[in-house]
Amino acid sequence: MQLDESLQIYIIESRDLLQQMEEALLTLEQNPEDEEKINAIFRAAHTIKGSAGLFGLDFIISFTHVAESVLDKVRNGQVPVTEEIVALFLEVGDFICKLIDHVAEGTTPDADTMVVNDGLINRLNVYLGAPRATAAALPVASQNEASGVVESLDGVETSCWHISLRFGPDTFRSGMDPFSFLRYMNTMGKIVHVATITQALPSLEEMDAESCYLGFEISYESQASKVEIESIFDFVRDDCDIHILPPHSQVQHYIDLIDRLSNEEMKLGEILVKCGTLTPTELEAALVQQADVATVDKQPIGQTLINAQLVQPAVVNAALEKQRQVKESKNSESNYIRIDANKLDELINLVGELIIAGAGATLIADKLGDGAMNEATSNISTLVEQVRDSALALRMVQIGATFSRFNRVVRDVSKELGKDIRLEISGEETELDKTVVEKISDPLTHLVRNSMDHGIESAEVRVPKGKPAYGTLKLNAFHDSGSIVIEVSDDGAGLNRDKILAKAIDKGLVSAEQSLSDKEIYNLIFEAGFSTADAVSNLSGRGVGMDVVKRNIQALRGTIDIQSTPGLGCTMSIRLPLTLAIIDGFLVGVADSSYVVPLDMVVECIELSAEDYASSVSDKRNFINLRGEVLPYLKLRDEFECKGEPPIRQNIVVMQYANQKIGLVVDKLIGEFQTVIKPLGKVFEHVKGIGGFTILGSGSVALVLDVPRMMQLANMESIKEQALVES
Repeated sequence: MQLDESLQIYIIESRDLLQQMEEALLTLEQNPEDEEKINAIFRAAHTIKGSAGLFGLDFIISFTHVAESVLDKVRNGQVPVTEEIVALFLEVGDFICKLIDHVAEGTTPDADTMVVNDGLINRLNVYLGAPRATAAALPVASQNEASGVVESLDGVETSCWHISLRFGPDTFRSGMDPFSFLRYMNTMGKIVHVATITQALPSLEEMDAESCYLGFEISYESQASKVEIESIFDFVRDDCDIHILPPHSQVQHYIDLIDRLSNEEMKLGEILVKCGTLTPTELEAALVQQADVATVDKQPIGQTLINAQLVQPAVVNAALEKQRQVKESKNSESNYIRIDANKLDELINLVGELIIAGAGATLIADKLGDGAMNEATSNISTLVEQVRDSALALRMVQIGATFSRFNRVVRDVSKELGKDIRLEISGEETELDKTVVEKISDPLTHLVRNSMDHGIESAEVRVPKGKPAYGTLKLNAFHDSGSIVIEVSDDGAGLNRDKILAKAIDKGLVSAEQSLSDKEIYNLIFEAGFSTADAVSNLSGRGVGMDVVKRNIQALRGTIDIQSTPGLGCTMSIRLPLTLAIIDGFLVGVADSSYVVPLDMVVECIELSAEDYASSVSDKRNFINLRGEVLPYLKLRDEFECKGEPPIRQNIVVMQYANQKIGLVVDKLIGEFQTVIKPLGKVFEHVKGIGGFTILGSGSVALVLDVPRMMQLANMESIKEQALVES
């Protein structure tokens, strides 16, 4: 794999880790005692820093190292989780994201970025320079009975190695001089302090002149590794009790080395030996000791090493975490593969071309009248349909990731507004096309911010109304009739119908004489430049936003609907197609033209009776009685000004969308058709009622109808007709 590909993977994974870090921080703010989230935040920062070292990204390493040091104190209980520290690390995450953006763009941080960098480091250093927490929050310490030296199980709190040395009674008899080892130690480093331990000395009458009773506690400054220091005592190892504890600064070094180990499955002892915190001799001795213990009393090897003061708990935990990450990575690798989105789009395009080519082959087979050829093309069409469904499934992603990002938006905006607002998410497992997910994020952000600013009242207003002091904002998603519906609802004051109407009249959007339904009045908020805010703020008031929301949703062939109850709240419902690329369509014909409607919206097809047709001509009526239900309909021949006379027998395609029905009057019903939707050119992209086009097997073009827009046209005509009848 080339370096640029590896760097691209690092960028993607870092952004994923930062997103996970943000979600964990927001959860931690509500539950400060959640150790799992604290560890997840630490792991995210640690992984980003460790991986940055592979690419020499020093500006990321230096900043993240400081943040990681504070997180380590939080993890050890030395720094409590407060609202202030959560807010600080949300800023830290945002800044690391900016640094990752510099990596993606191939640039280095500019002067302004470094100013932010220095400011955040200064704020982080406050926690690193703060006094230590209470004793209850500190790591457990053990008292060395022989020397009285207090040692932390997380490592000796100095920059020196600590060597606890007890010579065996036969040291002199073996021709060894204990002090020669101390002198040799000075060739590899410097003995800073040595304490001679004499507690093992017997009384004068019991003393054996040939036996050794000496012991030493040594502070040793050296750049040598643990294996090299242990090798000093090779000749007396079998007859001595030796414990070598690295300096506290070395503990983080070991953890970094563990993090950089290759992603191959290793046992705990192998990891500790590879990173240098444990020597092969110590591991072998610990395994022998563990094997001698009865099964019922046997402890995990990690705990055995900690109890023997061979390895610090923090290093053992890092090694266990490395084991877990490798295992999860292996499981993930076996189930998932990362694919370039452009390659996926190319696959969908090729599948679309395959569908068009297959339709052409089927048409030729029908003309030839060859039974074997028809059967072969039918089998191919079935397989192509399966390939299409599989390819589209690859593009389907859950909307939960998009929803979860609003935890941060709600937190920040609620603080800015001085309101207590809580977010509830449901339907996060609902899937839709990745292209739709990417393009719906901005409209959702506008709607969420608008609900928080305009909809949800302050606590002072809510409590007298019998509402809880906090407001609730809900995000929900579900599938309905081949579409996905996304709801943004709040329990605020709802839309003020009279205020909206008065503002619209004042701006000249409607006249005072017009009679408008509640729905039509609510939809006025989507007009450009419309706003009911009394004052301009950072969030709203300029009338920019809701009109953009509507345009973006319509660009996705979707609609937005408003339901509001005064005093109780408002719900914005966005209805979108599941995919923008390939659909099951229903092909109809009018004159010499062909049109496609989404098959999921087709309820039934009925014949337009001669009586209904005559009434529509004489009374200019565009609705029929469908089993006791009024069904408005549109004549496609009239809408698209098709030339020629209609046939004697016409058909109505009954369609349903968002719990509403309309009929489309067509000349002929052609049947189901796999439709590859292609966008219209810039000249025609604003034509009302057309959502795109497709190419038929014959090579001719069929227009894809925009059913929501058709429904609006049918309802408008129905209202006009009703007004004429009443007048």
